[in-house]
Amino acid sequence: MTNPGIEQMVNQLRAVAAEASHAPAMGEAAGSQDFVALLKSAVDDVHTAQLDAKQLTEQFEMGDNSASLQDVVMSLQKASLSFQTMVQVRNKLVSAYQEIMNMPV
Repeated sequence: MTNPGIEQMVNQLRAVAAEASHAPAMGEAAGSQDFVALLKSAVDDVHTAQLDAKQLTEQFEMGDNSASLQDVVMSLQKASLSFQTMVQVRNKLVSAYQEIMNMPV
């Protein structure tokens, strides 16, 4: 039993993993990609996942046959997981900032 939504998510995860494995080490290409742009892109991806989940949920609630329960649950879980990941990244950034600020000069 295959679900196109699951296959799509697995393919996205594989693409991200492949991209991460080919990413240059820290310091190799310091100016190649702006950190702010990368962070904004990640936040935009989380926002898009949440909007997609909301739209699919509303379609399902209205009785639209194109939105199955499995798709709704998968999109809600994807949005939740991406949000939780973003919160953890934020927590790590705040922790690193506090550690740097506490360093003696």
